[in-house]
Amino acid sequence: MMENGKILKSGEFLVDEISYQDIFIPEEFNEEQLMIAQTCRDFLETEVYPNIDKTDAGDISLMKSILKKAGELGLMGIALPEEYGGFGQSFVTQMLAAETIGAGYSFSVAFMAHTGIGTLPIMYYGNEEQRQKYVTRLATGELLGAYCLTEPGAGSDANAGKTNARLTEDGKHYILNGQKMWITNAGFADIQTVFAKIDKDRVLSAFIVERNLPGVVVNPDEHKMGIKGSSTAQIFYNDVKIPVENLVGARGEGFRIALSILHMGRLKLGANVIGAAKKTINDSVKYANERKQFGSLISAFGSIKHKLAEQVIRTFAAESATYRVSKDIDALITKNKVECQDKGRATMDAISHYAVEAAILKVYGSEALDYVVDEAVQIHGGMGYSAEMAVERGYRDSRINRIFEGTNEINRLLVLDTAMKRAMKGDFEIFGRAKDLYDTMDSITDGKIQAESYFEEKLRIIRNFKKAILIAIHGASTHFEKNLIQEQEVMNNISDMIMETYVSESVLLRVQKLESMNRDTDVFKSILDVNIYDAGHKIRKASFDAVHSFAGKDLACKITKVLDILTATECVNIKDARRKIADKLIADNSYKF
Repeated sequence: MMENGKILKSGEFLVDEISYQDIFIPEEFNEEQLMIAQTCRDFLETEVYPNIDKTDAGDISLMKSILKKAGELGLMGIALPEEYGGFGQSFVTQMLAAETIGAGYSFSVAFMAHTGIGTLPIMYYGNEEQRQKYVTRLATGELLGAYCLTEPGAGSDANAGKTNARLTEDGKHYILNGQKMWITNAGFADIQTVFAKIDKDRVLSAFIVERNLPGVVVNPDEHKMGIKGSSTAQIFYNDVKIPVENLVGARGEGFRIALSILHMGRLKLGANVIGAAKKTINDSVKYANERKQFGSLISAFGSIKHKLAEQVIRTFAAESATYRVSKDIDALITKNKVECQDKGRATMDAISHYAVEAAILKVYGSEALDYVVDEAVQIHGGMGYSAEMAVERGYRDSRINRIFEGTNEINRLLVLDTAMKRAMKGDFEIFGRAKDLYDTMDSITDGKIQAESYFEEKLRIIRNFKKAILIAIHGASTHFEKNLIQEQEVMNNISDMIMETYVSESVLLRVQKLESMNRDTDVFKSILDVNIYDAGHKIRKASFDAVHSFAGKDLACKITKVLDILTATECVNIKDARRKIADKLIADNSYKF
């Protein structure tokens, strides 16, 4: 891993910037990290893909056996400390493993549920006895885990759950009653982290529940649109007697645990979808390089090149943002461990700190993958609609990612809401800067200087995007005041501006760093050119939509004239840039960016 440089707090990128020297990019993976990724890749090839039709047909016992094989190989211990049977790898390495496993369709869902939300609540919030009793066995696959939060009447509003735990008169047990639904790995998980309210508490607590306890009833698996090989079922708790020592963390801490684990899950999903996207791009280009129409390979056609290039651009962009924030998390984990005695909580606090970026990765990545799989089916034509082809499975499996780990609607709201709350806490200054920009709109120019270099130009454009965001935040928050959170359409507009800016800045920093490493960046600059060009147009529309939602005609005209300046991008031959990207993909016959 690189040395820690300047680190921005979550959301601070809105008002500050870092050098390319201070970020991590995938091109810096070391030999050990690449070896771990290759081990994951080999496991998919030998154990997952040959059995994928059987697991998708609902063979739960087969999925369970594949998971246990992964545990025997040590793949389930990548994120866990050595003292609990793991390998104690960095967060960047965990994300690389998550990315690689992301190409595993339903297996990826089962594996990530076990290693993430099924294991880490106990690892990060449990006491030493709980870690020794459960985490050591979850690390090897001896036990398999599940996470039980969602209820029929409490989806996005997790704290509205009705599941209840009552302390017995002798104080030795909790009696658990309630129902959970959409529980991944429910059909075979030995250990469940269950969220419930103790007595009449307002907030949740968390419990470790062993599947074989009397009163735990698991329904048959649900029939789903995709991820069919993943076991998903309802679980009922009927007077289940849980030892008091199975309470995770403190009473009433469950809601905090649930939110923290969801932040972690969003980050890991952001990595997962990259692996799925790369697998789908490989399927797309291989088919395009084999299929002939009108006497030519379809990969020679401009319309197909456009699709292939756009698949690459969105995947490369998501990947750039993913590893940028992963390195920041590693740095904060290191800092927290010096200041906090409990290493588990030190780690989780660092992960959950980057809530703004976690929401960005989740939304941007899941929507990028949806684009990639949709166009993959289109590139395959009629064959893409056939269950014989991998892209058909990928198309169906992708759709859940916009719902998993908090819907994209919830996460879009979180992007802006969390950034504003962090600013109010004093993590960084937004509101004063936003007001200054708003009050001096008449004097705003594009900031262009003579003879600016390629990267100076791109950096100026990103800075302007940030100014546009601050103006929109000030205008909306001044007009709606405390009711802004109720104006979800406007919140979404500004969040889209924020997401596009963070991702574009991440691509810029990555390409800048590649050039500093004396890499040939010609094709990467084409990716950056198209990314920023498209981001400018998206940010312009989102900003206009937001402004017209709160400003009258005269004020709206004044603000949008400024936003026109701040969202402008330089002229780029988009067609040629995309063709250059597609031509490399076509020549390589696989994703090598």
